[in-house]
Amino acid sequence: MGFGDLKRPSGLQVLNNYLADKSYIEGFVPSQADVAVFEAVSGPPPADLYHALRWYNHIKSYEKEKASLPGVKKALGKYGPANVEDTTGSGAADSKDDDDIDLFGSDDEEESEEAKRLREERLAQYESKKAKSRLFYNCIYFHFIVV
Repeated sequence: MGFGDLKRPSGLQVLNNYLADKSYIEGFVPSQADVAVFEAVSGPPPADLYHALRWYNHIKSYEKEKASLPGVKKALGKYGPANVEDTTGSGAADSKDDDDIDLFGSDDEEESEEAKRLREERLAQYESKKAKSRLFYNCIYFHFIVV
């Protein structure tokens, strides 16, 4: 993900293509994402990159309100089209750190015998409750039909 080097024509072209159907980098209002990308651009894009130039001039009009725009500023490589490689160097380090933390447990870890037994026991209890509930509601339904 990323735009590439926004100080080069190739990066500005990627930005221009990205903004062809968008008003902002993320969402529908100016945000810290726009500020992060704006600060990476060295100056106004050339006139032939009219989507990027339109966006640049619009974000520039928020010069005094930049700090109060919503959102949290992330690394530059976290913004942009997914099919473009991040060449800023900042996004690669962030994704490496995220892989070290396993919040929910890996799927490839084996389940212990105790955990298997406990899971099977709880499933059996649940099925038993469900069957009793069905029987109760079937009896009530039968009673109303007969009466």
